[in-house]
Amino acid sequence: MTAVIYARYSSDNQREESIEGQIRECTAYAEKNGITVIKHYIDRAFSAKTDNRPEFQQMIKDSGKKLFDVVLVWKFDRFARNRFDSANYKMILKKNGVHLISVMEPIAEGSQGILVETLLEGMAEYYSAELSEKVIRGQTENALKGKCTGGTGTIGYKIDEDKFYHLDPLTAPLVLEAFQRYDNGDKMVEIVNFLNDKGVRNMLGGKMTHSSVNTMLKNRRYIGELSFRDIVVPDAIPTIVPKDLFDRVQKRLDKNKRAPACGKADEEYLLTTKLFCGKCGTLMFGESGTSATGRTYYYYKCANVKRRKGCNKKTVQKEWLEDLVVQKTMKLIQDDAVIDKIVQLVMDVQNQENTTIPLLEKQLREVNKKLDNLMKAIEDGLYTRTTKERLEALEIQKDELTAKIADKKLKKPSFNEDFIRFWLMKFRKFDISQKKQRKALIEIFVNAIFLYDDRMLITFNYKDGTQTVRFEDALTADGVEGKSSDLSSSAGP
Repeated sequence: MTAVIYARYSSDNQREESIEGQIRECTAYAEKNGITVIKHYIDRAFSAKTDNRPEFQQMIKDSGKKLFDVVLVWKFDRFARNRFDSANYKMILKKNGVHLISVMEPIAEGSQGILVETLLEGMAEYYSAELSEKVIRGQTENALKGKCTGGTGTIGYKIDEDKFYHLDPLTAPLVLEAFQRYDNGDKMVEIVNFLNDKGVRNMLGGKMTHSSVNTMLKNRRYIGELSFRDIVVPDAIPTIVPKDLFDRVQKRLDKNKRAPACGKADEEYLLTTKLFCGKCGTLMFGESGTSATGRTYYYYKCANVKRRKGCNKKTVQKEWLEDLVVQKTMKLIQDDAVIDKIVQLVMDVQNQENTTIPLLEKQLREVNKKLDNLMKAIEDGLYTRTTKERLEALEIQKDELTAKIADKKLKKPSFNEDFIRFWLMKFRKFDISQKKQRKALIEIFVNAIFLYDDRMLITFNYKDGTQTVRFEDALTADGVEGKSSDLSSSAGP
């Protein structure tokens, strides 16, 4: 088998050594398993929350050339942290005949492997969210103290080394004059020209534009108000614009709007990439339509029906179908036997032997053997400057290997059974009326749904987890008719 290695670090807080460590682990795995590495793809200072990574995109493109069989990553979070991107690009690799392997998180094949991989991604996302919450707490404290919470800054202010706001003697008077001009009837273009003529630049160093002036005139920091997320702190920073002047400017801005915003956030379809037409096997996607009365309807539609390629699958109401899938998923995780099995699967993966440690231990045994032979030679009277230098070099190598082995053992996943069970039990307490919680439930536990006109097959990320739900039964009863084949024999994404 041939393979490529993909390595990545996300910020300047990590260094080149991070890349070297990832490549070393992947190379050791390849050597142990008889895999030939033909190329490295490396993205430096790129976050995995986005797929906008040049080397990553090049690797995905090259996978279609059939030049390699495997992509090796240190951990799955090096590949992607956005689970939609993860599923999408794994599907592309699979279509190109390429297998993704995490050398630090060896996953079994089949349904159990899919479940464990999904759980590991979910727990990594949990910790990422927890870290984000800590950062937000720190920024909230800064807002309450009148300190800068980040961003590019604000025209008219300077920020000192302690992150406190101070008036900029050069630009603060010009900001005030811009508000006064607009209140007195000046057009927006006149204010843009006035600020540019005075040499005022936006916080990115560019010239002032209609958009940047419009944003400036709406900025409530000028009346001393500092906000962060849901926190609003009045009189937190020095004031540039009087409150009555600011309010008059807002009224004029509102009056001068060309038209109210008509764009609305797109409706989120929770079953996207997991819902398949039972008749033709094609992915189904979300659509909306407006009736003669002006009411908007949301539903799922087969792609082949949309393209008029012969399928006659009926559309299904979005809310009804999603509710049914969520209900069946909630019933699954209420089963203690299912939870016990999942916990055991995750523990089994964590207990699998680290691929690098045996190699390091083998090197350590060879070094110890060389040291023993050298000591015997010294005891026999063979002690020269060369043997002394060799002895010191071997001692240094021994210390380095010992430290590396200890470090690897400390870095092994440390989730215990109690934590895994606690993490899974949290799903039982989900409020399924909350869209965010419904989405997390489906992403973690549902692998694929095959939709027919009278029934659907829900394939969960769990062995023996395929259920047939008949719609006529679902209206009045439980709806589960029986279990069919394992996940390993299904054609899920």
